[in-house]
Amino acid sequence: GQLEEFTRRIEKLLRRNIVPKAILLSGGGNDVAGTEFSVMVNHARSPIAGLNKSVLQGVIDERVYISYATILSAITRLCEQRLGQRIPILIHGYDYSVPDGRGFWGGWGILPGPWLEPGFREKGYDDMKVRIDLTKQMIDRFNKMLQNIVDTTSFSHVKYIDLRNSLSIGSNYKKDWANELHPTEAGFGRITNRFAAVLDTLP
Repeated sequence: GQLEEFTRRIEKLLRRNIVPKAILLSGGGNDVAGTEFSVMVNHARSPIAGLNKSVLQGVIDERVYISYATILSAITRLCEQRLGQRIPILIHGYDYSVPDGRGFWGGWGILPGPWLEPGFREKGYDDMKVRIDLTKQMIDRFNKMLQNIVDTTSFSHVKYIDLRNSLSIGSNYKKDWANELHPTEAGFGRITNRFAAVLDTLP
């Protein structure tokens, strides 16, 4: 359905003789955060405490990877057919966050959160430093998967934007993070600068 909507948007631009400079593809967050998150973490008192490597491989390295590759291929074909050329596609990972249990204030949105803290609590992780470290490991795994995609020759027109270390996870992190997953207005400004820097490199 999203691809059909994207097709309509491309055709609308073409009717106005506008060729997009780049296409932004954002996704994968729902696969690693939310109700499914707890299955990615072994219990803190388990002999194999920490992230569940087998589940991470199945979700991030296989399911999300294949989804990205499928959508990127479809968008690339569409642009070649309708525009006669490949359009740069920007994809991005996620920054390190603090799983402190904050969701959207007032329960706004379809998935109001929190997205990480309930899973950590369910699996016995009360130490915030341990939670942050495990979250960083998962974010690194997701970013590595995206880097692997753009390293393939068929996706040489795809640009990966590394957003890690854009925002703080130190004692003042709430200035950058509005909740567990979304930046504040100031935080979004710094994230935006990362995208702008890549766009500036495009012809």
